[in-house]
Amino acid sequence: MTSLLSTLRVIAEIAFRNLFASRWKTLIVGGIIGFGAFLVVVGSSLVNGVDRSMRRSITGSIAGHIQVYSNTSKDELEIMGSMGGGTPDIDPLYEFERVRSTLQALPNVAQVVPMGVNAALVSSGNTVDQTLSNLRSTVNALSEGDRTPETAKKYAAQKAHVQQMVKILRREMDNAKQVSAQSATDDVEVVERAASDEFWAGFESNRFEHLELLENRIAPLASDADLLQLRYVGTDPQAFARAFDRLEVVDGEMIPPGKRGFLFSKYVYEEQVKLKTARGLDKLKNAIDERSKKIAEDPDLQRIVRENTTGVRELLLQLDAIRTDLFRSKLQAFLRSDEADLSKLLATFLTTNDANIHERYAFFYRELAPHLELYRVRIGDNLMVKTFTQSGYVQSANLKVYGTYTFKGLERSPQAGLVNMMDLVSFRELYGFMTAERAQEIATIRASSGAKEVSRENAEAELFGERPGEEDAAVGGGAAPAETDPLAELRGKRARQQVLGGASFDPAELEQGVVISAAVLVKDERKIAETIRAIEDAGKRQGLPLKAITWQKAAGIIGQFATLMRAVLLSTVLIIFVVALVVINNALVMATLERVREIGTLRAVGAQRRFILAMLVLESVVIGLASGAVGALVGTVLLLVLGKVGIPAANEQMSFFFSGPRLFPSVTPAEIAFSLATVLIVSMISSIYPAWLAMRVSPREAMQSED
Repeated sequence: MTSLLSTLRVIAEIAFRNLFASRWKTLIVGGIIGFGAFLVVVGSSLVNGVDRSMRRSITGSIAGHIQVYSNTSKDELEIMGSMGGGTPDIDPLYEFERVRSTLQALPNVAQVVPMGVNAALVSSGNTVDQTLSNLRSTVNALSEGDRTPETAKKYAAQKAHVQQMVKILRREMDNAKQVSAQSATDDVEVVERAASDEFWAGFESNRFEHLELLENRIAPLASDADLLQLRYVGTDPQAFARAFDRLEVVDGEMIPPGKRGFLFSKYVYEEQVKLKTARGLDKLKNAIDERSKKIAEDPDLQRIVRENTTGVRELLLQLDAIRTDLFRSKLQAFLRSDEADLSKLLATFLTTNDANIHERYAFFYRELAPHLELYRVRIGDNLMVKTFTQSGYVQSANLKVYGTYTFKGLERSPQAGLVNMMDLVSFRELYGFMTAERAQEIATIRASSGAKEVSRENAEAELFGERPGEEDAAVGGGAAPAETDPLAELRGKRARQQVLGGASFDPAELEQGVVISAAVLVKDERKIAETIRAIEDAGKRQGLPLKAITWQKAAGIIGQFATLMRAVLLSTVLIIFVVALVVINNALVMATLERVREIGTLRAVGAQRRFILAMLVLESVVIGLASGAVGALVGTVLLLVLGKVGIPAANEQMSFFFSGPRLFPSVTPAEIAFSLATVLIVSMISSIYPAWLAMRVSPREAMQSED
C-alpha cells in the first residue's frame, strides 16, 4: 500500500512539473476544455430554464399537465394548434360526468376541466353598417310615433353622419378613378346618387326605401370590416378559472355561471378588434419604450407608420359633422396648420417619428380617442359566431361578450393569447352536438307532428295503410278544433335568446354532455408519466376510451421547441468537443514527441509502461479538472447575474417561451457536475493515443533521438 502511494506521489509530482514546464500547451488545452465546460453549464441551464418556463406557460394557460381525449380519434390531439393549421379529427368523450369521476378518483389528479377547441369566422361589421343600423332603429322609433326631442335630435345627427360617409366614399372613388369596369361604373353611379341633394331631399318621403339602397348598395363599398378568424376554447368558465390561476379578467367580467357567453382574449381584442390606427400607435410606442427600437432604423415600424397614414378612412367614417369640425380644430391647433382637409391633417398627424411619437401618442388618446369607437366589438355587445359543424353545415350562436381575459406574465404572447373562451354549452351547439335545448325542441316538434318510431317490418303499412277511424273522421267533415301551437312558446323563447344573446342553461348540462378533451392538473408533476398510465388503465376498467398525453405533446409543435433547443445545444457541444478532442490530441502528441528523451530516461531507470500511461493520463485529467472548474465557475457566476437581472424577451413570441417578459435562469449542482464529468471524459479520451505512443518509447529509441 505504501509503495503504491509512493508511486502515485511520484507520478503526480512529475505530471505537475511537466504541466508547468509546458505552459503554452497547458494554456491552449485548458482554454479549449474551459470553454467547453462554460458552454455546457450555461447552455444546459438556459435550455432547462426555457423548458421550465415553457412548461409553466403551457400548463398554466390552457393545456394543463395532461390532456385526456378519446383513443378512437383519427388524429393526435394538439390543443394549441397543429402545423397544418387545421382542426384535428378528434372523437368526443361522451358522458363527461363519468369521465370526471373516473379521473378524480386517481390519487395524483387535482382538477379536471372539460374543454374543446374550435375556430370560427366572425365579421365585426363595418362602420357604415353600424351607423345605418342605428339610423334604422331611430327611423323605426319615429314610424312608431316616438316624436320626442331626443329622438328627433338623434335622427338628425345620424342622418348627417350617413351623408358625410357617402361623401367620403364618393371622394375616394373620384381619387381612385374606378371607372374602368362596368361594375365599378355602377358603383360610382350609386354613390353619386346617394350623395346628391335630391336623394336626401326625398329621404323624408320614403325613409325605408332610401335605407334599403344605403344598406344594400353603399354599405358593402365601405369594406373596412374585418373578418375575424377566432380560435376559441369551450369550457366551464368557473372550473377553468379555478384550475388555471394565471387567468385574469382584464375588462368586464367572467362569464357568469349558467350563462351563455363569450370572452375575448385580451391579445386578440387588441390585435384584431381594436381600431387599426390606435393599435399601430400602441405598437410604435411599445417597441420604442420596451425594446429600445428606432423608427428610423426598423423597417417594421416604418411599415406601421405608412399603414397609419394611408388608413385614415377608418377614422373619417366614424366622424359626423360635429366631430369632424372638432377634430379639424384640434389638429389645426396641434399641428399649427391652416389645412382644412381633415384627411390630410390626420395623415400629417400620423406621420410619426422617433422625435414626436410620444407627444402624438398622448395627444391621440387624450384628445381624439374619447370621440372614437376604439373597438369594433364592445364589451356587452352580442357577437354572432358562425362555424362549420363536424357534419359540414353552418351553425351559429349569438353570444354576449362579457369581457376580456389574459394570463399573468403572458399578456403579449400570441401563443397564449390566440385562444378566446366561450361556455361549453354554446361550444357543443356550434360543434354540432345535441344540447338539452335542441333536444327539447326536437321532442316538441315530434310530439306536435305525431311522428313516432316504427319497425322496419311495419314501415310500409304505417306509410300507406289505413288506420282505424281515419275514414270516419273524413266522412264526418268536421274541422278539428283549433289548438294552441305547441312550438309557439319554444320559438318565442329561442327568438328572445337570439336578441338577448345571453341565454341561460342548467349548469347540470356541463357535466352531462360531451367534451372533446379534458385538461388534468396533477398534484405532483414528477408523477405525470405514472398518472398517464393510471388514467388509461382506469379508462379500460370503466369501459371509457381514454387516451392521456403530456402537456408537451398536447402543445404540438410549440411543445417540441425545448426539445429542439436541447438537440441544437447538444449538437453544438458535440461539435466543439470533437474539435477539442482533435486539438487536444494533437497538442498532447506534439508534447509527447518533444519528451521522448525524458520518457526514455524514465524507462531506463526502471519506469514501467503503466507508469508512463498513468503519468500522461493524470496530466490530462489535471488539465481537464482545473480548466473545467474555471469554465464552470465563470458560467455559474454569469448565470447567477442573469438570474438576478433576467434575459429580456427579444419579441412577443419569446415571452411565451420565457413565461414572461424576462427569463431568469438558474444553475443546479447537477448541471455543474455534468459539465465537469463531460470535460473529464474528453480529457481522458484525448490522452489515450499520446499515452500509447509514450508507452512504446524505449531507452535505445530515446538515445537515438538524442543523436
